[in-house]
Amino acid sequence: MVSRFSRVAGIAALLAASFVGAAHAATLTLYSAQHPQTVTLLTKDFEKQSGIAVRVHTGEGPQLAAQLVAEGQSSPADVYLTSNSPELMLLEGKGMLSKVQPATFGEIPAHYSSPTGVWVGVMARENVLAYNTKMIKPEQMPASLLDLGKPAWKGKIAIAPSDGDFLPLVSAVLALKGEAATLEWLKGLRTNAQIFDDNEGVVAAVNRGAVATGIINNYYWARLHTEMGDKGTHSALYHFGNADVGALLNVSGAAVLKSSKNAEVANKFLAYLVSPRAQQLMANSKVTYEYPLHAGVAPDPILKPFNQINPPQLDMQKLGDDSQAVALLRKAGLL
Repeated sequence: MVSRFSRVAGIAALLAASFVGAAHAATLTLYSAQHPQTVTLLTKDFEKQSGIAVRVHTGEGPQLAAQLVAEGQSSPADVYLTSNSPELMLLEGKGMLSKVQPATFGEIPAHYSSPTGVWVGVMARENVLAYNTKMIKPEQMPASLLDLGKPAWKGKIAIAPSDGDFLPLVSAVLALKGEAATLEWLKGLRTNAQIFDDNEGVVAAVNRGAVATGIINNYYWARLHTEMGDKGTHSALYHFGNADVGALLNVSGAAVLKSSKNAEVANKFLAYLVSPRAQQLMANSKVTYEYPLHAGVAPDPILKPFNQINPPQLDMQKLGDDSQAVALLRKAGLL
């Protein structure tokens, strides 16, 4: 005969086991290549709203994508959030991503998301030139990004070719201009440019007058301006026109891994990322300085209005997965 104590102990054990299972189901593992400030902002709000804990594993986009490929079905990742679409296109090409739920996919204009519906765009940044206002005038700026590889720009330009944000720009030139023109441009940059480790280094060098201009994404300058204020900011942004490749929009996106053991929770997080609440949170943060892709949410006023940007006509599929960009950067001596 089973004692009352034994029955109670058994029930307690079952309850404990069920709580462990629930806790496991209500925990999301996020592989993130977005900026930590943005990710912290989003994950803390999501945890508060949903009660779902988020574990974040951070790294550079290409490295995390390679890690996911290596981990395969044994990956602990539920969601991959990255700053640039080519990393998502790489995983899409390998069949590693689940279909985004239709309601979630429909929150963002389709041309900013996966061509096959397996990842969704979240935010966007414009490629621009930062320029030192004491060293160069707007009318002296180049008409095209490709001009920066010409001899006239020797010693006047800064780049960060090893920064993950530079790769899509190379892929865009390759897609629009072909391999020969891209390699010629990169070799010109190798001759002309000061080399930095990242975009933060580029924009800081331009602002202090170490170099006249530099290739960056728009939000690096906005963050510098927030930190330095008007008096400490000696630089401005130049936006390429005429659908030049230099005005490329880099799309940040997110996907649920097919290998996820928590698909329901993962899909909730994707839906949150594209919701008006999360998009407005990013727009108001004074941290992210990216363009929200939800049509009903306006960007921070410091950014150029989204409808005034004139990017090249280049869809996510044509932009590709950055695989050739790395090879060309090495061939040009920039990596």
